[in-house]
Amino acid sequence: MQAAFLIRTLARRGLLSPGRPDRVARQLNALRRWGFTLTGEMRSAAARDPRRVAVIDETRSVTYGELAMNARRLANGLRAGYGLAEGDRLGLLCRNSVSMFESMLAAGMIGADVVLVNTGLGPGQLENVLHNQQVSVLIHDDEFFEMVSAVPPSVARVSADGDAGRETPTVAGLIERSPDDDGPPPEQTGRTIVLTSGTTGTPKGARRPIPPSFSPLAAVISRIPMSVGERIFIAAPLFHTWGYAGLQIALALRATVVLRRRFEPMDTLAAIHEHQCTALLAVPVMLQRMLDASQGRRIHTPLRVVATSGSAMPAPVVLRFMDVFGDVLYNLYGSTEASWASIATPDELRADPTCAGRSPVGTKVLILDPNGNPLPPQKVGRIFVGNDMLFEGYTDGGNKEWRNGLIATGDIGRVSPEGLVYVDGREDDMVICGGENVYPSAVENAIAELPQVRDVAVVGVPDRVYGQRLAAWIVLYQGEQLDSEGVREYVRRTAARFSVPRDVHFVAELPRNATGKIMRRYLAPSAPTSPAPAGPAQAGPAPMRQAPTHQPPTHQPPTSPRSSYRAPMSPPPRQPDPRSAADSNDVTMHLPRIED
Repeated sequence: MQAAFLIRTLARRGLLSPGRPDRVARQLNALRRWGFTLTGEMRSAAARDPRRVAVIDETRSVTYGELAMNARRLANGLRAGYGLAEGDRLGLLCRNSVSMFESMLAAGMIGADVVLVNTGLGPGQLENVLHNQQVSVLIHDDEFFEMVSAVPPSVARVSADGDAGRETPTVAGLIERSPDDDGPPPEQTGRTIVLTSGTTGTPKGARRPIPPSFSPLAAVISRIPMSVGERIFIAAPLFHTWGYAGLQIALALRATVVLRRRFEPMDTLAAIHEHQCTALLAVPVMLQRMLDASQGRRIHTPLRVVATSGSAMPAPVVLRFMDVFGDVLYNLYGSTEASWASIATPDELRADPTCAGRSPVGTKVLILDPNGNPLPPQKVGRIFVGNDMLFEGYTDGGNKEWRNGLIATGDIGRVSPEGLVYVDGREDDMVICGGENVYPSAVENAIAELPQVRDVAVVGVPDRVYGQRLAAWIVLYQGEQLDSEGVREYVRRTAARFSVPRDVHFVAELPRNATGKIMRRYLAPSAPTSPAPAGPAQAGPAPMRQAPTHQPPTHQPPTSPRSSYRAPMSPPPRQPDPRSAADSNDVTMHLPRIED
């Protein structure tokens, strides 16, 4: 990265502002000794601004000075009580909280690896993850007590909840009873292990790299304008790559972080106003729920930045969100393995909501053909990325495909002559219908334009005649009606003829994992069938794979925020025809929702 760009960016964001000489000296010394790890950034912030509030959750708030002290004490408690040492692995099965934050930092002081466990895992998956990742100590929220009771006794358990007076071990108890002794940095720097989303199978552990300098931070904040002293609401789960990255950014900026254990749109908006948050980091499904809660009304907040990442955001949702919350939306495209590839600004999203923005300085994006040859602008191919934060491989010894120092994202896309990145979809999501290549994201964007549609997923299903055909799974706003032929007709008018879904399923919710990604494998049937005659929406069975049983959503389906608008082609809903009900591929059904 160019030195001039780095200095200019850091200065513009307030990182080079003068301060008390003694504190600045301690700040620089902390970075020199501890590096740009999460713990190093925290110790640097504590040296510079010890009285600044570092993190707030529903139960308490701590300053940077208190956060550093609590992390030191917890590290000493984990060493003395559980023998946690350099190279060991500490598992965290927690929702967003101060205790989870303190636990991450304590592990860094010890030199232990942190395994961020997805709270959406089932008991069997949890046991496999703890075994595969060789976790020796597990810190967990009390709500998971029953699930962790089945964990082998070789894994020590500590509760992240509760006060110091409980008989069972707690984070608060370890902090209260342990000394505030500060030792030297560990010889071995611990790594953070993030689990992949598991949308296509068992989650894998991906080792996150340690930033080598200020360059990765400068790359991101050059495109997302966050500065020193921000008040950042991190709604994305901290076990998710985007939530964890939010902590890294916040600590480097000496920001105040606001956390909530669970995401609820109205509670989030209330907390944003209460704490005067200037930035929100979230995953797209959270922004969709905020948009639903707004009922289309203009919402005024202190937010200057709403940064999202983690999955695709339909183009109509992008525009509606900015209409409601203002032009504050930034979309980071990346992956667990590649960190980031490009960032779209509000101006770019207004001009073209389907774009993924431009690559920051120091980031390289290439589009390669199947043989690894670079493709010219506008040609669709495989996306490869290079930057300072590419992952260090999977913990099982596996890796992603690399080409000349660039890593495959697993996506298909293109780059425009102006340098804008476009993502057409996952390589393994591409559907071949009668010899034509179709990317579900384009069909999803078309269907999402219908005002009755709240959520949509399109997948390829086996077909004995054509090999594959498209199936759309649609969630409607409460009180709205739409039939399958209306969906097909709209897609015919707005997309290529081979993009029209043969099957249309109306469902109550789409199955999502804890970070909001659609679990597409639960939508596809396991055996090929021939398409049935088109018919109206009916209640009945639908081809799907069994998803895990989870708590159903307690909120009511939102009403359409655009209830006064109708697409010109949208026909009136047809009455069910009992003669075609048995043959119809167009059904209304209930899928389990994967709770966070």
